[in-house]
Amino acid sequence: MLSDIEIAQKAKKDPIEKIARKLKIARSFLIPYGRYIAKIDLGILDKIKNNKIGKYILVTAITPTPLGEGKTVTSIGLSMALNKLGKLTSTCIRQPSLGPVFGIKGGAAGGGYSQVLPMEDFNLNFTGDVHAIGLANNLAAAFLDNSLFKGNKLEIDPQKIYWRRSVDVSDRALRNIRIGLGDEKNDGVPRDTGFDITVASEIMAILALSSSLADLRKRIGRIIMADTFDDRPITCEDLKVAGSMAVLLKNAIKPNLIQTIENTPCFVHAGPFANIAHGNSSIIQDKIALALSEYVVTEAGFGADCGAEKFFDIKCRASGLIPDAAVIVCSIRALKAHSGRFKVVAGKPLDEGLVKENISAIEEGICNLQKHIENVKIFGVPVVVAINRFTADTDKEIDFVQKKTREFGADDCCISEVWLKGSKGGLDLGRAVIKAAGLPKEFKLLYPLDIPIKEKIKIIATRIYGARDVEYTELAESKIGLFTKHGWDKLPICMAKTHLSLSHDPNLKGRPRDFILPIRDIRASIGAGFLYPLCGKIQTMPGLPSHPVGENIDIDEKGNIIGLS
Repeated sequence: MLSDIEIAQKAKKDPIEKIARKLKIARSFLIPYGRYIAKIDLGILDKIKNNKIGKYILVTAITPTPLGEGKTVTSIGLSMALNKLGKLTSTCIRQPSLGPVFGIKGGAAGGGYSQVLPMEDFNLNFTGDVHAIGLANNLAAAFLDNSLFKGNKLEIDPQKIYWRRSVDVSDRALRNIRIGLGDEKNDGVPRDTGFDITVASEIMAILALSSSLADLRKRIGRIIMADTFDDRPITCEDLKVAGSMAVLLKNAIKPNLIQTIENTPCFVHAGPFANIAHGNSSIIQDKIALALSEYVVTEAGFGADCGAEKFFDIKCRASGLIPDAAVIVCSIRALKAHSGRFKVVAGKPLDEGLVKENISAIEEGICNLQKHIENVKIFGVPVVVAINRFTADTDKEIDFVQKKTREFGADDCCISEVWLKGSKGGLDLGRAVIKAAGLPKEFKLLYPLDIPIKEKIKIIATRIYGARDVEYTELAESKIGLFTKHGWDKLPICMAKTHLSLSHDPNLKGRPRDFILPIRDIRASIGAGFLYPLCGKIQTMPGLPSHPVGENIDIDEKGNIIGLS
């Protein structure tokens, strides 16, 4: 079997103008980046504002193992299958972070015969959006430290600076650093700070939630950088850096258009992490795709406790768009792992119990899938379960899962073989999604905005994660008091927690119950428009494993990239 990159390099790509014509995007709205990538000029929004909106399909998943369970593969394969079934469909996905690309998971272009092209550009620098976001983030940090150094006329309290620098690689050594060392007369004011990975930054979240360039500019101006000695918030507008930041993002605000391996249109825009940020691609790209397509398939990062909850409670609240159906991706491998009997470690061979028929392990771990079905049903959205089939899965195991999912209340459950067969492996799933999208729905948000911060957090913790209660550190308590004083208690909540468990503890598999969710800190993303509590030991800067995926990546003498996955 060919590797993902070998399959991608052998695939026939259409010129991007031909892909655009499928959606009737005029050439005047295309900004080409070579032959196979283009940005979409935002002037198209006025042209399509009265178009009929297509069906909006969300792809989410169960709690994944560190290997991932095929959510992006399914999103891409489902889009291609819907096109094969006669529905003009676009895919809307996020841009990969270079942290995972060179770290644990590798790229995010899908895989096998359900991936997006050009795979190498998509997974690497692409059109430079993430780099622009990092530059804007760090420009703000430079202005803040310069303000301190040049007499601190804004009376910023160095102990109350919230803004951190960012870089888009996993570098744990940068989590906590001290800057301004050396000659205080020339090298700045010494203080403790740190780096976050760029895709977890507020700038990335803002890009994904903005409705226009003007909205982006306003949101950047509202970013809270620090507090003064008398607890007055200092914004990017106060530092007079907001305009320059927006200039750096003038091209990044434009969505990107590429194609799948079967030449289906694919929009790519923004890439926030779902375990830290809100984990969804941009509102702008979804609105463009929905106005030009009969169906739009988008995905929310990690499990339904992470990206899907934030899709519903943050993204849908901001966009006003309502999903017609949701697909929950699971794998037999992950269901067995959720029994708690086996440990999945990236780069190491799978335990024999994960690859041999093991109904008892599935029976013990399928409670995780049950909870994710319940989580999506809370929002009143029809649910289809997609079993991403691996070669080791047996018919007996598949039949068992299909029977149980219907008992759990799923509207349908289908096998997905899109990795191996492309669109042909997703036709049953496509038919099930078309049927589910036509079912009655009563979409509802999880919580109202006009209740206290702690009540919103507790609702998410108990209803989505299954916690018994929530506990707060002294720091978190003080932040809640401060944010309430500033009037930010009416914002939605973006929980930052591990993606490897329904709880805050990655070691708690299956469906943890009766646990206490610890909140160690709460940060305010006023420009993005949410508060994000940090649960347990979650880090906003990941680290590399013992053997990063990047060890396998190289370039040959002809300039071909090898080892990218």
